[in-house]
Amino acid sequence: MYHKYFKRVLDIIISLGAIIILSPVIIIVSALVRLKLGNPVIFKQKRPGKDCKIFTMYKFRTMTDEKDGNGELLPDDIRLTKFGKWLRSTSLDELPELWNVLKGDMSLVGPRPQLVRDMVFFDTNQIKRQEVLPGLTGLAQVSGRNSISWEQKLNYDLDYIKKITFVGDFKIILSTISKVFFRENIHADGMQTAEDFGDYLIRTQKIDKKTYDVKISLSKKLLSK
Repeated sequence: MYHKYFKRVLDIIISLGAIIILSPVIIIVSALVRLKLGNPVIFKQKRPGKDCKIFTMYKFRTMTDEKDGNGELLPDDIRLTKFGKWLRSTSLDELPELWNVLKGDMSLVGPRPQLVRDMVFFDTNQIKRQEVLPGLTGLAQVSGRNSISWEQKLNYDLDYIKKITFVGDFKIILSTISKVFFRENIHADGMQTAEDFGDYLIRTQKIDKKTYDVKISLSKKLLSK
């Protein structure tokens, strides 16, 4: 009953209220991003949502556009500035996602929207996480975020969708506030940015290079549509 009828109503009410209440913070962060990183202030990225439908997710920009001699973007850990790291550690970079919640692309609580190049590597069980709206926060985020393995993260997502309740969502939101305040589990061990699922699978020899290349090619086709 909650998931079918009331969850979306609460998403609209809370996200709209948060946008209004946090508007001074949003304006200040926008100005700081513009000053320190330049335009665009908002970073847009295609992510897979409910039923694998791809939508545009909004975040505050945290990286520069630095390129190498061949015109290719430098690795993320090089382009991620000290200011960008601070934005991520405070989760302020995710404030624009409230617009995604208001629009109906996302929910306040649900499996976090992964990259399209991550989704193509999900197996027949893991892909079930796409049966619900992705969330601004989720069970995996309050259970370890980037400090847990990909398998653990996806299992938490699957556990969440098995029983979605108001009490469960409320507990996750409260725990998220605590995690953000204490800046817990922001980065995976030894990494400034989380490792892509496909890169993890090939690094741990769970797939071969041929399978990896085929899946990456599929992700590019999905993004080009």
